[in-house]
Amino acid sequence: MQEEFEKAAEKVKVLKTKPNSSELSGLYGLYKQATVGDINTDPPGLLDFTGKAKWNAWHAKKGMSTDEAMTAYIALAEELKEKYGI
Repeated sequence: MQEEFEKAAEKVKVLKTKPNSSELSGLYGLYKQATVGDINTDPPGLLDFTGKAKWNAWHAKKGMSTDEAMTAYIALAEELKEKYGI
């Protein structure tokens, strides 16, 4: 599963078109949950909009197991590959 996850992570870096912000947030949250586990940082300040979006995306995946996060990430990466091409 780890190897398939790493391949999926490489594929999303070379999509022909950049995914929308919702799709990018989904990828980010799943990637962090798969590689780090449950969120372990405090939320960023009010004016750090990018940091807050990333924190929220990761926080939304809290409690998901590593395998579940990897599986969901791979599925989303495949969906985006079909949608945007490589």
